[in-house]
Amino acid sequence: MKKNKHISQSQLEFYLWGAATLLRGTIDAGDYKQFIFPLLFYKRLCDVYDEELADALEESGGDQEYAALPEQHRFQIPEDAHWKVTRTVVKNVGKAIQEALRAIETANPDTLYGVFGDAQWTNKDRLPDHMLRELIEHFSSQTLSLSNCPEDELGVGYEFLIKKFADDSGHTAAEFYTNRTVVHLMTEMLEPKPGESIYDPTCGSAGMLLSAVAHLKRQNKEWRNLRLFGQERNLLTSAIGRMNLFLHGIEDFRIVRDDTLAGPAFVEGDRLMQFDVVLANPPYSIKQWDRNAWSADPWGRNIYGTPPQGRADYAFWQHIIKSMKAKSGRCAILFPHGVLFRNEESAMREKLVAHDVVECVLGLGPNLFYNSPMEACVVICRMNKPKERRNKVLFINAVNEVTRERAQSFLTDNHLQRIVDTYQTFTDEEGFARVVSNDQIREKGGNLSIPLYVRVQTAAAGRVAEEQALYGKTSLKQAIANWQESSQGLRSSMDGLLKMLEGIDNGQ
Repeated sequence: MKKNKHISQSQLEFYLWGAATLLRGTIDAGDYKQFIFPLLFYKRLCDVYDEELADALEESGGDQEYAALPEQHRFQIPEDAHWKVTRTVVKNVGKAIQEALRAIETANPDTLYGVFGDAQWTNKDRLPDHMLRELIEHFSSQTLSLSNCPEDELGVGYEFLIKKFADDSGHTAAEFYTNRTVVHLMTEMLEPKPGESIYDPTCGSAGMLLSAVAHLKRQNKEWRNLRLFGQERNLLTSAIGRMNLFLHGIEDFRIVRDDTLAGPAFVEGDRLMQFDVVLANPPYSIKQWDRNAWSADPWGRNIYGTPPQGRADYAFWQHIIKSMKAKSGRCAILFPHGVLFRNEESAMREKLVAHDVVECVLGLGPNLFYNSPMEACVVICRMNKPKERRNKVLFINAVNEVTRERAQSFLTDNHLQRIVDTYQTFTDEEGFARVVSNDQIREKGGNLSIPLYVRVQTAAAGRVAEEQALYGKTSLKQAIANWQESSQGLRSSMDGLLKMLEGIDNGQ
């Protein structure tokens, strides 16, 4: 087989986004992903199959039977479902694509069943034959073999596409995309180790699971023995997550499509499976959940109580606590700030503090939630805290550790390093971090609101300090108020004097 030219990262990104632009003006941006991702994965599977076939033929001196053996291939591609066959179809192209995808899923039931999602390929009003043929020809312009496009590079390209779709699709982005610099931070704080189990109960496109792999790769540590588990309610998003892991060259994982609160997928007998590391960005304050079932939860997840109907945040939090191993279990959860102080959850929060599993509460700056100006916080919990950290919580107010460029907010390497170093040293830092005892938190009714414990040095606070240096203990604001008060007294005195003079002039 003739070797094709290696595809550069910029060429790959141009090629991938080019497929999406073919759909512009025909379907909504939020729907691109249900067609582009399956076609990309389909093309990759077929090109890698052909590469494996060529390698086996070369190895065997041209033995066709040997080269076609299942053990020569990572995935099986039925002959009539191959990309090359689908490419020749002129009419009812959507039907041909759908049949090919289902045939590949059926030929790989243990690994690929349901991986292509449930897009309506046969809807000719949305996807006429000429458009699908254009898409297929566009994807055919590059050979996505391993030699042309190694797994890490295609994985980066896939993540690029996920982010582009998030940018284009507006408010729906948060369903499957979490700011990657925040994910990186959460992973660095938890420090996954080779051989550990990593779990994300609301895994979206599997970015957090991949972050654990990337963490070990950066350190040149063994990553292939990580065990990855994810659950995702949305069918398309769970399929995207599975394709994402496969395209990154990861096979030892389980992503299950189901509702984590209503039907937890990972159980052992009559209890939840437990994991070393849990990374999560649960959906915020969802209202559509079965509160009544939770109050008598068969898995015993209501350890701190039953959350209000309008906010399921503490249901996810308690699910995560129950999903951590007793000795090694630790988690990082991305939440909106409200979970730290809302009155309706105060009783549950007090029990959480009393349980002594909260290790760090980290406040981040605005706009790090996708397509939302809301400020985010990360809560780190650990089931078996080191002795010196017991009955203590580290509060970090990193609201100023954020950079914004081209309407995107993110954490730089310097921001990440400062936060991680502070967490690891677990010491006070004026205006940035403070270690607080559980007793002190109890005195404040279990309130975990970060400004209660760490007053950040904002630009406004800096101005007040400057004014106090200039005007003594009286700030400029107070000085102006004092001046206004004295000037009002002067004005009333002058008014009185004028009236008296007017009386003299009138002979009074």
